[in-house]
Amino acid sequence: MSHFDAGTTLTHASAKAALAAGLSRIAAGDTAVDCAALAQFDSSALAVLLAWQRSAQARGATLDIVNLPPKLASLAHAYGVDALIDGRH
Repeated sequence: MSHFDAGTTLTHASAKAALAAGLSRIAAGDTAVDCAALAQFDSSALAVLLAWQRSAQARGATLDIVNLPPKLASLAHAYGVDALIDGRH
């Protein structure tokens, strides 16, 4: 499984750059994103993760989200998108 890291920060301020970087990695064939280092995030992180998943699906692939921080998983649940994120801890 080829993967890329989500980084340490994924907030509104960094979302555009993170989105572009992830889309490039997905286009190159990566099939997973590791969120283990993600320490600072807001709801923008959810939007980026969902956009990455849509991009992978458009290519006929699945993007696995691994090591989703519990607080981000809780945020996904609060927004009702936890089933879409489906991160493995």
